Amino acid sequence: MYTIMNRYSVSRPIYSKRAFEEDNERQTPESRSFREKISIFLTCSSSRAKQVLKGLFPILDWLLQYPVKLWLPSDVISGVSTGLACCLQGLAYALLVYVGPVYGLYAAFFPVLPYFFLGTSRHLSVGPFPVTCLMVGSEVLALAPDEEFMLPGNGTSVNETGLVSVAMEVDVNARDSQRVTIASTMTVLIGLFQLGMGILHVGFLVRYLSDPLVGGFTTAAAFHVLISQLSLVLSVPTKSHSGFLSFAYILNDVFQNIWQTNVADLVAGLLTILIVMAVKEVNAKFEHKIPVPIPIEVIVTVIATGISYAVDLRSHYGASIVHSIPRGFVPVQRPKIELFGRIIRSSFSTAVVGYAIAVSVAKLYETKHDYKIDGNQELIAFGISNIFCGCFSGFVATTALSRTAIQESTGGKTQMAGLISALIVLIVIVALGPLLQPLQKSVLAGIVIANLKGMFMQISDVPILWKQSRTDCFIWVFTCISCIILGLDVGLLTGVVFELGTVVVRSQFPSCSTLGNVPGTEIYRSIKNYKNIVEITGIKIFKCNSPIYFANMDYVKEQLRDAVGFDAIRVFKKRNKALKKIHKLVKKGKLKFTENGLVPVAHMGVDNDAFDRERDPEQTESGPSEEMEGGPRRDIEVEVQVDWTSALPVDVTVPKVDIHSLVMDFSAVSFLDVKSAASLRLVVKEFMRIGVRVYIAGCDDETVRKMEALCFFDDMVTKDMLFLTVHDAVLSIKLEVSNGNVSDPMVDKASCNETNGCIKLTECCTLVLCNIQKVSRFILSIHK
Repeated sequence: MYTIMNRYSVSRPIYSKRAFEEDNERQTPESRSFREKISIFLTCSSSRAKQVLKGLFPILDWLLQYPVKLWLPSDVISGVSTGLACCLQGLAYALLVYVGPVYGLYAAFFPVLPYFFLGTSRHLSVGPFPVTCLMVGSEVLALAPDEEFMLPGNGTSVNETGLVSVAMEVDVNARDSQRVTIASTMTVLIGLFQLGMGILHVGFLVRYLSDPLVGGFTTAAAFHVLISQLSLVLSVPTKSHSGFLSFAYILNDVFQNIWQTNVADLVAGLLTILIVMAVKEVNAKFEHKIPVPIPIEVIVTVIATGISYAVDLRSHYGASIVHSIPRGFVPVQRPKIELFGRIIRSSFSTAVVGYAIAVSVAKLYETKHDYKIDGNQELIAFGISNIFCGCFSGFVATTALSRTAIQESTGGKTQMAGLISALIVLIVIVALGPLLQPLQKSVLAGIVIANLKGMFMQISDVPILWKQSRTDCFIWVFTCISCIILGLDVGLLTGVVFELGTVVVRSQFPSCSTLGNVPGTEIYRSIKNYKNIVEITGIKIFKCNSPIYFANMDYVKEQLRDAVGFDAIRVFKKRNKALKKIHKLVKKGKLKFTENGLVPVAHMGVDNDAFDRERDPEQTESGPSEEMEGGPRRDIEVEVQVDWTSALPVDVTVPKVDIHSLVMDFSAVSFLDVKSAASLRLVVKEFMRIGVRVYIAGCDDETVRKMEALCFFDDMVTKDMLFLTVHDAVLSIKLEVSNGNVSDPMVDKASCNETNGCIKLTECCTLVLCNIQKVSRFILSIHK
């Protein structure tokens, strides 16, 4: 029996990036020309044709293998239950769009047919949803308010000044016709946007709508829906308001006219809200014991319609009823293209929101039932569905979690259940619609409000988000408040901008750390987070946990400067200044080179007046050699060390450099851009010229290829600085130090050449004094 120990030992060479590529034979990625890609795309075969056909019509994926006896009974039960819910929600949500209830039935019927053939989700219930309906309704209300359809009435009134004025009445037929045109035109434009995004494969745009953003947006939408339905529950007149602070104006109208409340409508609306919410709680609590959820909306609607018809609530109590639900369909009408320019912004935002809601719900059931949905195909399916629906005077369709939950929980297996639900809606449109004419509008408003509970319950996510991620919590709250105050379309755009701003801020100020080593291992972690982590003497390991680009490069440089404890440019300048002063003192004879270093002449007890004499310019500039008395000129070479950590003979404070190597961990750096590559190359050179070697560890192959494309490497900054891991770089540095290949950065060597009393000073590490000005100008030009 083998005993498995909780330790492991690995023996391998120290790998630089170049050595690893040579040992493992790095492959060049295969690239095809545009012509080759087109040729492959246009290649035709039976298997490819079948694949393309299934991609365009996902129904072929399951219809050809549909087990009729096993799945059809479940789909029928699910379809009937979902169809009843679709009918009632269609009638109710039409109120949010400010069109007649029959158009809600159209919106519940027509989109299902194209989606049956084109959709990839087998459980979505396609139809109207409160949020998108309200977004369309806001635009309808803005473009066709009551004030634009006022006509002189039959009555007259006397104002405060005693003048008689003719009473004005709303031309209801013209107003409703225009609102239907606006809603259907906007639905077609929404469909065109979705279809275009699907064809262009830009479904990824919906990923910018994060869960906190969608949560805040839908909660704000639920608030707007609630406010808009108050006037129907109370049956009080309000003016048309949309946009900035529209909810405040609506509430103002409601309170001003509260005395006109119709008690019959109020009682019916409140009872509907309470009963529907209570029964839905029962359905949720006993969902595993009840085979089919109680269709409470249908039951309440039937009872309310019966009571209204029997008591004649409209005649006796002035109740507001649906009044007209004609049988059949209206003729196909083309969209009013001249409206596109006025509704393009809100149409695009509604298209994105509708798609985001549908995909988020679809993904829940994709995971649960183990099949795959195609985001781009969903865009195409919803785009064609909305175009088709808009041409038949319907309004925007997406999905609703409540309806989809009914379709799935009652045994729905495929979109066959959706098709059967459409048949139920069709029966109501062509036969049963007029029976619902006595239904009170407050009952439909109550159904709408009762179905908002799930969206309002999202408020409970706020304290959870506060504990998990305060940034996400701010996104939720900011989006919700923006949508409430500014309106749904502008608020959503503001929320997206704020969300992207948080991403930019987080990447602009990335987390950087100094790493230390767990003794005896190859593990490196932040020295701030662990007690047993030790820094390696003479080596600083710096890690940036973010891509490096133009916006955060300066911040990364600041963090690197704080990590190493000095500014390489300042060190370079201070050393230059010190060397210049030392050179001057040597020229004046106040300092003398000895084998022990620089020694003041006064301390030696030697007068050195010779340095004050005028010298031949040819001698000063290394002119032709001259012979001295007694023979040729004497050349004395003396190597002197300048210890930058000790007191210098000049009044210059040079920052201490206590490292000889810098390792930058790039394992979390996914990309560089042009500016960051240029700045990083300059940073490397700044460290190298003060004697600190720089190594980069952990770069993946794609980052290295990007660095090559950005011309990061040159004669000074070579690929030899790249290492596979931080530990490889550290071991390589230790090996070089043990072999004496790495000099002590705290000590610079200088040489003294004494010829005929003339002394010249040079710094042998990286600087030749005669080129100081040229180097300085070069560095300044790079910085500019």
